[in-house]
Amino acid sequence: MNEAYAGRALVLDTNIALDLLLFADPAAEPLARALEAGRHVWLATPAMREEFRRVLDYPQIVPRRRFHGLEAATLLERYDAASHSVAPAPRAPVVCRDADDQKFIDLAVAYRAVLLSKDRAVLATRRRLVAHGVRAARDYTAGFPEPAPTLSPPPLAERGPA
Repeated sequence: MNEAYAGRALVLDTNIALDLLLFADPAAEPLARALEAGRHVWLATPAMREEFRRVLDYPQIVPRRRFHGLEAATLLERYDAASHSVAPAPRAPVVCRDADDQKFIDLAVAYRAVLLSKDRAVLATRRRLVAHGVRAARDYTAGFPEPAPTLSPPPLAERGPA
């Protein structure tokens, strides 16, 4: 693990990257702010970038790109600007059912990163990943102990006894 990333490393699966860079998902706003502020560092391998590039041309994604007026090249530039490219990680002791998702797990284990994913196969490894210093979560606010600065506190009924 590179100590420069200790406690700040994130690994984002392709769906989270799409939420962040293409879909303008409001749930990705705290993540975008954390990356921009340098509180966390998004780590990605060339294979992850290549997967993102391929997905941008999927038939269900092209209309969304057009809706937002974004070319694939622009989204790849955003990907490159937001992420830090690192070498592929060695195979982790935690194995994912979906071989295409293994690269995300491998990198998260190598850097003891928080792994953000919407993929069921990846999220099914959560308990096993904890033993390797990795937290896996569906979104930024669920994956970190600190609250996002712009989120309101939960209603009193959800807070529990005072």
